[in-house]
Amino acid sequence: MFVQKKPVVVSFIAMACAAVAAIADEKPTSYMPVKVGEKFETIRSRMEAAKAGIAKEHQSVLDERYDLSDRPAQAKMFRGKSLQAGPRAKLPTGMTWDKLAAMSPDEVRRKGAFPKGYMPLPHPNHPEGGMVFPKFHIDEINKQEGRELTRFDLDFDLPEHFLPEFPPAIFLTTRPDLGDVSQGKLVTIMNYYDIFDGLLNPKQLEGVRLLVTPFPQQQFNQTEDRRTVQPSRGVTCFDCHVNGHTNGATHLVGDIRPQEFRHRIETPSLRGVNIQRLFGSQRALKTVEDFTEFEQRAAYFDGDPVIATKKGINVLERASQVHFMAEFEELLDFPPAPKLNILGRLDPAKATEDEKRGEALFFGKAQCSVCHVPPYYTDNLMHNLKAERFYEPVMVNGMMMSADGPIKTFPLRGIKDSPPYLHDGRLLTLEDTVEFFNLVLGTNLTAEEKHDLVEFMLAL
Repeated sequence: MFVQKKPVVVSFIAMACAAVAAIADEKPTSYMPVKVGEKFETIRSRMEAAKAGIAKEHQSVLDERYDLSDRPAQAKMFRGKSLQAGPRAKLPTGMTWDKLAAMSPDEVRRKGAFPKGYMPLPHPNHPEGGMVFPKFHIDEINKQEGRELTRFDLDFDLPEHFLPEFPPAIFLTTRPDLGDVSQGKLVTIMNYYDIFDGLLNPKQLEGVRLLVTPFPQQQFNQTEDRRTVQPSRGVTCFDCHVNGHTNGATHLVGDIRPQEFRHRIETPSLRGVNIQRLFGSQRALKTVEDFTEFEQRAAYFDGDPVIATKKGINVLERASQVHFMAEFEELLDFPPAPKLNILGRLDPAKATEDEKRGEALFFGKAQCSVCHVPPYYTDNLMHNLKAERFYEPVMVNGMMMSADGPIKTFPLRGIKDSPPYLHDGRLLTLEDTVEFFNLVLGTNLTAEEKHDLVEFMLAL
């Protein structure tokens, strides 16, 4: 069972909110304090002093949950980066995957046997939260733009070998004949015109410009309540959704209170948004335009429009800005899947025996196709897995391990290109994903069946 650990530090936001509530003898508020009450130098000094302790505490959680070693699998992403072999979640001493799968959810919960790596994953500093970027992205943005995305209080947590390849390829639904149009580059404000002029119409080109233009955000702004050494121009949509895909950057969802119940979010890919009808892992926004507008109006500032006004909210105009951005986003295609036919099923003449057995399992015993329907392997609905059946609620590093609630069905097309998996990135490999759903769905797959199922998903 998890042991409640004494927190190393309480975030400034949490301290300020608690202080306000204590002074006024009121319940905690959903709002952040607009008046900070500390000089920037004081905030920075305090948080820098606490940084090493916070990182050590969070790393202990990761080490307890996962095997984080670099063990490449034979399978590779589109541009050649190896996936990691798994599963990586650690089992309790004396437990095996087969033993665990034979237990009922109640028995697993009573014995505390559910893998800790399959419980909700905390933010690197959950009481503080905010956007955190992998170092490889920080370095490239600094090189191209001279824009700093390093936080003085916090670093990204997951090792690079578990993240998507960088920079990722870009495929356009309008020009499938070209394949990857990224030229092997990270698209930024410095090069987007050279890359896309002549491929897109002027409206779409303007949409790309807006997607790579920095605007103020909760941690990256010009006020004293920022998390960069120098005042920041902000972040771009493509700082997380790099090249219209993902770099694994993390944040906390802005639509939950109090802080300990907020979910970590692992940046989803924008590939294939043209075939999706729900946007956001739980918000169920209905259009790409809604999602695009929501990000800067709400998600950039933790769902608090009051603090957004102070820090410099960028209110996008729906007809001439949001629509242009969304039009380009809807051109982002899935990567090629040469073994699939036009209906999204395996071509028997091209598939291996392992892949064909995996497909039969996907549409049969494993029950994957109940939600992941071809040709794009989503039903465009939301489902509640109720994983909390398997564990007792517990606080870990400032996050309450509780129920996730309904989560959207993300497409599985091109799934090998976007590790880690599940909405919060708790499943580090495809093998972890199979083990997790084998427990949640009670499908009792054999070791060979699990292998075959992974082989099929690698072909999607």
